[in-house]
Amino acid sequence: MAMSVTVLLVLATVLVSWLAFERPALMSRLVFWPAAIARSHQYDRLVTHGFVHADLQHLLFNMITLYFFGRLVEAMFLPYIGPFGFLLFYLSALVVAIVPTWIRHRRDPSYRSLGASGAVTAVLFAFILIQPWATIYVFVVPIPAVLYAAMFVGYSIWSDLRERDRVNHQAHLWGAAYGVAFALLLEPRLGPAFLLRLLHPSLD
Repeated sequence: MAMSVTVLLVLATVLVSWLAFERPALMSRLVFWPAAIARSHQYDRLVTHGFVHADLQHLLFNMITLYFFGRLVEAMFLPYIGPFGFLLFYLSALVVAIVPTWIRHRRDPSYRSLGASGAVTAVLFAFILIQPWATIYVFVVPIPAVLYAAMFVGYSIWSDLRERDRVNHQAHLWGAAYGVAFALLLEPRLGPAFLLRLLHPSLD
């Protein structure tokens, strides 16, 4: 049986992140750095930043989320766009999620960002659109997926406005929006089905 795209993405991200942990020069070359894009036209950083992480905890959180939800979304997308299409969805989510950050920090030579969170959030919110009443565990506490989505968006907006931590909350928000928009473009019937499921939780 062929290995799923999700598993391949997890393996690739773990490998590249691990190598970057041991090689600061590699980490420096792959992170999202607006100054390098402006000066050296290193546009590949719009994608490569998603394959490196700040530390092991950051890597594990993103990859565990991607592993569990990515396989489900990949299976749902497969009849529409196939494995290669899902790969393009993931990679394009990295770009879409980081572009607003690029615009905001394009004149800040000290700004850096890294991690797969933008694309992982796109995958997660595509899943939530499809299964809003599925159970998501937050620190071992089970909550409905749609409630998690509302809390996540609210917290991300609040934290982005405060700008008091080093987390790129803007990438999370744009990633979430892209995941929902992509799924709706792929299958417009998901919108009415989502509303129906919200009103009738037993459908899940």
